[in-house]
Amino acid sequence: MSARIVEVEAYIGTDDPACHAARGRTERNAVMFGPPGYSYIYFIYGMYHCLNFVTEPEDRPAAVLLRAAEPVDGIELMQQRSSNSKLHELLNGPGKFCRAFGLGRGQNGIDLTGGELYLEDRQEEVANMGQSCRIGISVGKDLPWRFFDRESKSVSG
Repeated sequence: MSARIVEVEAYIGTDDPACHAARGRTERNAVMFGPPGYSYIYFIYGMYHCLNFVTEPEDRPAAVLLRAAEPVDGIELMQQRSSNSKLHELLNGPGKFCRAFGLGRGQNGIDLTGGELYLEDRQEEVANMGQSCRIGISVGKDLPWRFFDRESKSVSG
């Protein structure tokens, strides 16, 4: 399966009140304190998994949350795992993405530079990139660290 990422949010360090690292290192967020290029997957609201990419050097916790993507390959399997049949709604939220890709805590801490789950730079330029404050959080929502493809129907918010 593959997808084109169309929306992300940044969570940067212990000074960012919305970042899981703001309260220090815990068993849950330990991956964020490790080297960049690893998955940080956590469970929220008792029902959703969220995929993040660790981005900073060791001991400088920061990650990028994958908020939405457009399905590219393996769409049939994504639809089997999801309650959404409309393509633009299949991956338009962090929980929807993880459900459609079958991701959970078992994939927390995986090296994203190759293997079962990886990021690939396809050298695509986004013609109309949007930037806004982060959404769906109660603190740190004034920071303009949400980036999205304005042309994509799969953006979550």
